[in-house]
Amino acid sequence: MPVAEADLADASTTPQPQSLTRLPFPQCTRLHILHCSYHYWHPKYRAITPKARLIPLSQPFLDYLRADGIILPPDDNAPEAWSDSDSGLYSSTDNPSDSEDEDDDPSAQWREIHQSIKSTIAELGGKVVPKLNWSAPKDATWINATNSMECRTPSDIYLLLKSSNFVTHDLEHAFDDCEDYSHSDTAASAADPLSEIPYHLVLRKYLLLNPSVEFRCFVRNRKLIALCQRDLNHFEFLFKMQSKLRDRIQKFFDEKLRDTFPDENFTFDVYVPPPHDRVWLIDLNPWAIRTDPLIFSWMELLTMPEPRLPAPAQTVRIPLGPAAQLPVSELQAMQLLESDSEESLLSEEEAEEDIFVPEFRLVKRDDPEAYNFNTPQFSAHKLPREVVDASKEGVGGLREFADQWKDILAKRQQADQDSDGD
Repeated sequence: MPVAEADLADASTTPQPQSLTRLPFPQCTRLHILHCSYHYWHPKYRAITPKARLIPLSQPFLDYLRADGIILPPDDNAPEAWSDSDSGLYSSTDNPSDSEDEDDDPSAQWREIHQSIKSTIAELGGKVVPKLNWSAPKDATWINATNSMECRTPSDIYLLLKSSNFVTHDLEHAFDDCEDYSHSDTAASAADPLSEIPYHLVLRKYLLLNPSVEFRCFVRNRKLIALCQRDLNHFEFLFKMQSKLRDRIQKFFDEKLRDTFPDENFTFDVYVPPPHDRVWLIDLNPWAIRTDPLIFSWMELLTMPEPRLPAPAQTVRIPLGPAAQLPVSELQAMQLLESDSEESLLSEEEAEEDIFVPEFRLVKRDDPEAYNFNTPQFSAHKLPREVVDASKEGVGGLREFADQWKDILAKRQQADQDSDGD
């Protein structure tokens, strides 16, 4: 009986293995998230990124993006006065819709930003792609007339931004993954770090990119460990040039990003257009669960091996004391033996380094990702059919739908007030 008790005591004191309840990410900080913001890294890498302009956003504009409902500014190209063909008189007061539009113009408090957006669109050739600090509204392309990110007017941009859950995440949950931020504790305080983010609207010149040569790259401890396609479709020609693409991207990383980006862990997106000799930086993303690992899993990326750092240079020491009394020929022979042994060790280390290459994954012909027709991309972020039908009628249909929705909300609020009074 005492032996059994001793065994039980030993078992109780033996440390038991703990189950893994979360991915072994390094600590994510607010500073790391800010380093991946477009406004931070774009000035440093402007020469290797597609042409873009950044517009600082004011608090009234951010309030407009956060507000419920879609209210668009009036069309600046519309005639300011209403014409009566019978009398030949022009009057802006005879048409009540004009005065209502002026009263409901949401851009009245951020008119300078509205004008900057218009001038930037013209500067970049009349077509742009919008983006906030971290995210582009890719989940809202269904509401755009072109069913893409292409925008030609400020209203096109506002529609995409206000309809995107990705943009909402940038505005409300930018620091959710950070160890040094608690949304529940600070969101209601005046010192909320979200209010200190310098939000910018990024307008990129619209380019018809070939999605087959866009790649996501993963960096751990300043070493490129993996890369893969961004578009999850099978492209047979990529397998024939896989080595060339890997070498181009590795060289680009070594020369442009490895020693210049402030964090050791991050991901970046590149575009390698034909003839595949130049690499363009498209985006930088946090090393965090919010970044989509695409063909990889985060557990793979966090645990896969990485290349060894180059061995530090070693100096050959000339022996002193008794060895110094040896003839010159014998002393040279000893130095030659020592240098040969060191060179052999260095050559073995270099051979081990040369073996490592970043894992480059492409979608194979028989991969299920290449035939995923059941679930449309970003389907979880789409809106009801009524909004989709209104978007098909252009800006006028959306404005009419927004007015109807506004009336419905007003009636509901009035009904709630009446019920509270009763």
